[in-house]
Amino acid sequence: MKQAAQIREIIEVLKGLYPDALCSLQYEKDYELLFAVRLSAQCTDARVNMVTPALFARFPTLQSFAEADPKDVGEYIHSCGFYNSKSKDLVECAKQLMEKHGGKVPGTMEELTALPGIGRKTANLILGDIYGEPSYVCDTHCIRITGRLGITDGSKDPLQVERQLRVALPPEESGDFCHRMVLFGRDICTARSPKCAECPLWELCDGKQ
Repeated sequence: MKQAAQIREIIEVLKGLYPDALCSLQYEKDYELLFAVRLSAQCTDARVNMVTPALFARFPTLQSFAEADPKDVGEYIHSCGFYNSKSKDLVECAKQLMEKHGGKVPGTMEELTALPGIGRKTANLILGDIYGEPSYVCDTHCIRITGRLGITDGSKDPLQVERQLRVALPPEESGDFCHRMVLFGRDICTARSPKCAECPLWELCDGKQ
């Protein structure tokens, strides 16, 4: 497992590579990010970004989502996969946001994970990107890369990885670090055939090939 100084060095290298550390999902309203992350389950962010402009134009308010027929929503998100369950989640989530939260996205882990289709990964992203709280978005990229680097112990369990990252990462760096993991995982540390020969973290990596 990496020492604090090594983790800080990794963080600084990633900052140099990806200074903006932006979420790749496109949105304008808080609930749109919540819905986009739900759509991204077992789907690429690029595909979600292709789908959401028409979806959000057809249902331009949270109220319109709450009043929608899930079948109508499903027509717009068909290419994201699992559109039947996702469309039901979006409509029911909109209803709960209107009825229980005054039309706002809540700001606690407990409230977020009580919403339909919202797990800890989504809740962490919302807490980080909307509320500026420390957040640990343990998606496939983050789990894979932190295990390879030796920041975590190689566990594939998202909750276990989240717990280890809460100990390993400075809280103020956590959200941006996880966004950078996604970008780094797409560019260099890919799931198959990682580009170790051109990796700027090669010397710090426990899993280098």
